[in-house]
Amino acid sequence: MKVIVDFCVIPMGVGVSLGSYIAACEKILTKAGLKTELHANGTNIEGEWDDCMHAVKECHETLHEMGVPRITSTLRIGTRVDRAQTMEDKIRSVEEKMR
Repeated sequence: MKVIVDFCVIPMGVGVSLGSYIAACEKILTKAGLKTELHANGTNIEGEWDDCMHAVKECHETLHEMGVPRITSTLRIGTRVDRAQTMEDKIRSVEEKMR
């Protein structure tokens, strides 16, 4: 099943500079072959359900291996069965309505 996920990972107990941990997760998502779009508060991920969930799990495992004692993640997951839809489709639809 195709899915679009809004993924926000929050490493805790490692200070306030989190960029290196986010970069590690971005590398995992890219290596998994998933379509991604980094934004200010997380990453949008597009792909097959199992591939996305496996990559999220790998992010947690990798950050723990990097010394992060605690991680909180939020996921918002959208699926459709009536037609195929991409992240770009969703954005374009809203932008067209704004004109």
